[in-house]
Amino acid sequence: MVERLSHITLIVCDLERTSHFLKQIFEAEEVYSSGDKMFSISREKFFLINQLWVVIMEGDLLPKRSYNHIAFKVSATDFDAYVDRVRALGVDVQKGQSRFA
Repeated sequence: MVERLSHITLIVCDLERTSHFLKQIFEAEEVYSSGDKMFSISREKFFLINQLWVVIMEGDLLPKRSYNHIAFKVSATDFDAYVDRVRALGVDVQKGQSRFA
């Protein structure tokens, strides 16, 4: 039986840029960095975002823009502050959809 989500691993082309994004937007705590060592298939960093493990591994950029994403639920009272954080980093913000509660 599955108990819970263990972690999410994302392949990114720039570990430092993505690290900055995770820290600035989600106040992610960096708990591990492989540095120049490769214990898996590439350099990697591990983060905690409110008890969720998020791992980023260095890899090739996707050949075209995709809709791959992870969505985090935030409270209505914090929503605008998160949008402001995203915009402050120059990230494209699309209009939200309310398919799910």
